[in-house]
Amino acid sequence: MGKSKVKKFNRPQFSPTGFARGKVEEESEDVNSPVRDLLDKLQSPCVDVREFACASISKLVQQEQVIPTFLQKDAVRCLGPLLLDQSLAVRETAAGALRNLSTCGGLEVCDDMVKRDIMTPLVALLKECSSAFDADLVPLQKSKGAKRTSVEVTANEAINLLWNLCESSSRAVSSFNKEGLLEPLLQCLKKFTTNMELATSAGKCLETKLHSTPPLDYGDQFAAKTRLSSNPFCIDSILICMAFLIACTAWNLKNIVPSNNQAATINAIAKILSETLEIDSGQVILQLKEAESQSPARETEVVEAANEVEEDIVFDQESGMEEVSRKGQTQKKTDDISDLLPLKNEELKQAAALLAAQQIALEIIVNICCCEDPSDDEWEELSSSDESDCCFENTLAESNGPLLSPLCLSAEVHTALLSCHVPKKVLEKTAFPSNVAVDACMRSPTWKQLVSKLQRVQCRGLTCLHNMLSVLDVESLGGALALQALAEHLSQLVFTETVFPKNDEFREAATSAIRSLMQTMASKNIPQCMTPEQLLAMCEAEVQCSNSSVRVNAVGIMGITGSVLAKGEGTAETLKMVGNFLLHVVTKDPSLVVVGEVLDALFDVFADGKEAEKAAVQIQLLKSLKAFQPVFKAKVRKEGREKYSLDQLCVLDNVKMNLRRFIAYQEAMEKNCRT
Repeated sequence: MGKSKVKKFNRPQFSPTGFARGKVEEESEDVNSPVRDLLDKLQSPCVDVREFACASISKLVQQEQVIPTFLQKDAVRCLGPLLLDQSLAVRETAAGALRNLSTCGGLEVCDDMVKRDIMTPLVALLKECSSAFDADLVPLQKSKGAKRTSVEVTANEAINLLWNLCESSSRAVSSFNKEGLLEPLLQCLKKFTTNMELATSAGKCLETKLHSTPPLDYGDQFAAKTRLSSNPFCIDSILICMAFLIACTAWNLKNIVPSNNQAATINAIAKILSETLEIDSGQVILQLKEAESQSPARETEVVEAANEVEEDIVFDQESGMEEVSRKGQTQKKTDDISDLLPLKNEELKQAAALLAAQQIALEIIVNICCCEDPSDDEWEELSSSDESDCCFENTLAESNGPLLSPLCLSAEVHTALLSCHVPKKVLEKTAFPSNVAVDACMRSPTWKQLVSKLQRVQCRGLTCLHNMLSVLDVESLGGALALQALAEHLSQLVFTETVFPKNDEFREAATSAIRSLMQTMASKNIPQCMTPEQLLAMCEAEVQCSNSSVRVNAVGIMGITGSVLAKGEGTAETLKMVGNFLLHVVTKDPSLVVVGEVLDALFDVFADGKEAEKAAVQIQLLKSLKAFQPVFKAKVRKEGREKYSLDQLCVLDNVKMNLRRFIAYQEAMEKNCRT
C-alpha cells in the first residue's frame, strides 16, 4: 500500500504444458482400466507391446484422477528403465508418458518422480542423445504416414520432462548441476537450423535452470549466438536468439560477461529485442495463413489436425472464459489450453514462434526495467515506526512525491534501449491485435489458438510500458507531449470495445500502465488528458473486477487524481466524488490489501488544501473513518495471519497506524476551524 509495485517476470511465463501424444491410436476409454496390466506390458519382450503400453499410459495420465493409482503402483520406476530401451520408439513414448505425468501431476508429483530416481535414466538418455548428435546419428522412420521418430524427437520429449522437473524440484536442479547437463542442452540448442522445436525447448529448459542457480560462465557462446539474427525477419533465427538470451542471461549479464565486453553485449541484446518487436505479427500471420491456403496438401493436413483434436475454443462474452467443446460436451475452462493443441503445419509453427519470441523479448525488457519489491528490512522499518502521535502533516510531507523514485539504469543499458528505439517498439506492441489477423485466426480451428497469444503479447507490452515509465525520465520518454499522447492511447485501449473480452490479465496490465503514467505526469505537473469524470467511470468499472491487483490499481489511480485536484482551485465538488468513491470501496471491498490502498489514497487526497478540507467536511470523512477504524482493526486481527503474508501484514500495520494519525489530524483541523 502506498507503493506502485513494478511487476517482474522472475522467468518468462512459459510452462512445458504441451502434452506428448502417443504413437498408437488405440486408447482405453475406461479410466478405471487395469493399471497393473499396462505396467506389466512394459516388461514385455515385444517392442510393439512396450510401445503400446507407454502410449496408453501417456494418454491415461492426462486424466488427473488416475495419476494417484499409477504412482501407488510405482509407474515411475517401471517407465524409467524404458528411457534406455533398445528401441528408439519405446524411448520416445516412455519419455512422453513421463512428461505427461509430470505436467498433469503438478509440483508434488514432479518432486515424487525425482525421489523415485527418474533423473538417473533421464540423464543417461540425454547424454546418449548428445553423443548421437555429435556422431550425426539421427535415424528416421520414413515410411509413409508414420510418425517421425528420431533421436531429436526423443531428446525433445526428454528435455520437456527435464524442464518440468527442474521447474518443480530443487533436487532435479541439483542433479542437473552434478551430472553436467549443460553440454547436452547446448548440443540441442545448436540444432536450431534444422529443428527449431528442439532448440527452443532446450533454451527454455536452460532458462528455468538458470533462475534456480548461479549463472555459468559461457559468455563466449553467448556472444556467438547473439549474431544469429543477421536477418531480422528470419523468425527461426529470432526465436532461437531469444531462447538463448533467456538461457544464458535471465538478465544476469553482469555475472556472465566480462566487464570490458558488457557494453557491446548489452547493445547486441537491445538490437535483437528491437528487431524482434519490430516485426508486424498481424501481417506475418496473414502472409503465413495465405501460404497455407495455397497448398492443397497443407489444407488437408490442417483438417486432419482439427479432427484429431476434436476441440473448439470459443469465447464466453459474459465471463471472458474459454469454453472447450469435446464430442458434443461443453465445459468451462479458466486456463489457457492453447499449448495443448498440436501444431500440424510449418506456417502455424512459424506464427507461434514469432509470437513466442515477441513475448520473451518483452519479458526480458520487463526484467531490465524492473524494480525489486521492498526488502524485508524496509517492511520491518515501516511496521516498527514510532507510534507516537506526531503531526500527521509531517508524515505526509516525508512521503510527498512519486510513489516510486525512478531507478538508475546503468548508462550502457539506458543508451542501448534508447539507441535501438526500444520504448517506441514496446509502445507499438500495446495496441490491440490487428482485427484482420484476429478474424483470419478465428475462422480456422487450428489457428484460433493464436488469438490468446496475440493478447498475451499486448499484455506483456503494457506491463513493459508500466516498468519503463518507472525507470526512464520524461525526456527519455519523448517529453510532455509524448506522455499526453500516450495517455490518450491508453484511454482508448480501456474504453474501446473489442471482438474478444478484456480478461483480467489485460485489465491489470492496462491499469498498471495508466497508474504509472499518471504518477509520472503528476510529479512533473503535466496536465492529464483524461478528465476526472472519465477516470472515475473507468475506476468504478475496474473495482468490480475479481482480480485484487486491478482493484488496487483503480483506487491508486483515483488517489493520484484526487491529489492533483486538491492542489487546484474550485475542485471541491469533484473531490467529493473522488472521496465518496473511495469511502464506498473501503467499506465494501473484501480484500485488506485493497482496503489498505484505499486508505492510503484517502490520506493523500485529503491531507492538505482548502478544497480538500471543504470536501472532507461535506462527505463527513472524519465520521466515516472513525466508524471504520475499529472494523479495520478487527479485520486485520482476525483475517491477517490466515490470509496475508508477513510483508502484507507489516504494511497493513503501518496503514493502521497512519489511520489513527490521520483521524487525529482531521480532528485537530476541525477544532481549529471551529475556533
